[in-house]
Order: sequence, then C-alpha cells, then structure tokens
Amino acid sequence: MAPVGRLDKASEGLLLLTNDPAWAARITSPESHIEKTYHVQVATVANQALLDQLTAGCNQGGEFLCVKRATIVRTGEKNSWLEIVLDEGKNRHIRRLLAALRVEVLRLVRVAIGPLQLGELVKGSVRSLTREERDALLARRSAGLQ
Repeated sequence: MAPVGRLDKASEGLLLLTNDPAWAARITSPESHIEKTYHVQVATVANQALLDQLTAGCNQGGEFLCVKRATIVRTGEKNSWLEIVLDEGKNRHIRRLLAALRVEVLRLVRVAIGPLQLGELVKGSVRSLTREERDALLARRSAGLQ
C-alpha cells in the first residue's frame, strides 16, 4: 500500500492508500483538478479581506499560490477556522500561502478529496472505499465535476 498524495507531518486528515499505482496517478495528476477540502485553524480573527487575499493569491518562493475557495467556518476571540478548497496541490500550499500573508496556521485537517468525506472516521482509523466511492471519484474527474 502507498499513499495517494501527501499530508505534511504537521497536518492530519483524509489520506487515500492504494496498491494500484495507475489509479493513484490518475487521482494525483495535476490535470485532474480534483478538489481537496481542508479545515484550517488560524491564529487570527478572519475576515472577508483575508478570504479575498487567499483567492487572489500571491507569489511565494517563485510559485504563484492561491486557493479555489475560502470561507469562514467559525470565529473565536483570537482565532478562526477556515474551509479552504484547492484544486491543485503544491508542496505545503496552504501553509506557505498563509505564511506569506503573515497568518499562523494552528491546525490543518484535510476533510475531503473530491466527493470522499472524512466524516466521523476516528484519527488513526482506516476503512476500505466502496466500489461506488472509487468510481465516483474518477467519474467526477472525467466529467470535469468537482
């Protein structure tokens, strides 16, 4: 078994494993544009200006980084949870983008890959995908749906 894509050592959440390298290559291909959804706790009270900066993007380390969508999930007195959707996956994409905007990431959790949801799966647990889930992931990709 090998991971499909990656999570950096400080991140957690949904990670697919497979023994089918051709399937993994189709899922991780930059041309697939399969959306990955993250919940990100940041050390600031988020506002629309931050969301606009995330979607507008910036150059960081010679790469242009931006997010497809960003919304505020909830806000506290000193921090916020954002939902960030990417359709490409550059190394440490979210962390680098937020660092460029001078926003500290407190926690980063991948909650979905395409139509596959992390749901209530307990940290460290695994389960097999159903055939329908596997087919849905590729069908959405081939149909250009996210």
